[in-house]
Amino acid sequence: MNAPNVPVLMYHHVTPAGGMINAVPDVFEAQISRLARAGYQSLSTDQFAAYLAGAPVPERSVLITFDDGYLNNWVHAHPILARHGMRAVLFTITGWIGDGPVRPRAGQGLPLPATPDHDTCKQWVAAGRSDEAMLRWSEIEAMQAAGTFEFHSHTHTHTRWDKVCGADVDAKRAHIAQELSDSRETLTRRLGQASDHLCWPQGYFDADYVAAARQAGFRHLYTTDPFGQNTPAADPEHIYRFAVRNQGGTWLNRRIWLSRDPFWGPRYHAWKAWKKRLRNRG
Repeated sequence: MNAPNVPVLMYHHVTPAGGMINAVPDVFEAQISRLARAGYQSLSTDQFAAYLAGAPVPERSVLITFDDGYLNNWVHAHPILARHGMRAVLFTITGWIGDGPVRPRAGQGLPLPATPDHDTCKQWVAAGRSDEAMLRWSEIEAMQAAGTFEFHSHTHTHTRWDKVCGADVDAKRAHIAQELSDSRETLTRRLGQASDHLCWPQGYFDADYVAAARQAGFRHLYTTDPFGQNTPAADPEHIYRFAVRNQGGTWLNRRIWLSRDPFWGPRYHAWKAWKKRLRNRG
């Protein structure tokens, strides 16, 4: 039986440090374990793209995504995914990734590197300490070889050029084009290829961003919009994702059901969108 739609899950951090957009390791383990026990299959981007184009996938399918490329994805998320035979997609800020040896990960019995919360990671990156917060290419290669993660573009510097350039539309368009070119070139040079999957920084995009992405060869564009379903023949330039909370497997199972149910899903999304509009008016 083909999936009626495929929910796309969005993570950033898996660290005991807590903070925003994070699932602590025990919670992440409970979530992934629950998905595996419930018979969910975590798709590759090739499988997901084929599904959007009309190919069948298992009835219980999800796409698990991570944004940015934090060190904790290697230290904590990678071992959990490996333990449960699940895979994820990591949208990588290629300009923030450095070189160096592979660092210890959970389960090896070695002292672990610090994996701070989101705010601290942002501060470290801004202070030129990206290596302490972000993955290294050696770790990316190890994750890719293990089959727990595949890697795609989240641009090169995660810059919102619409904000930086303001009313200078020509400068904005030129910077976006260069950003996407640098990301593709880096992924190709370091990993041997760059796909047509792109995730927008901070979830923002407009007509200029979409035009630049098309020109750069990106065909599958991932948003932070949770109010829709990824169905066969859906628009690959507007892929819906919902943020996963720091709550257990039961919560995630229920949230996936609400997202994917053909009858209740659209009604739930419409209700949530209505509530968001009310909040924004206030």
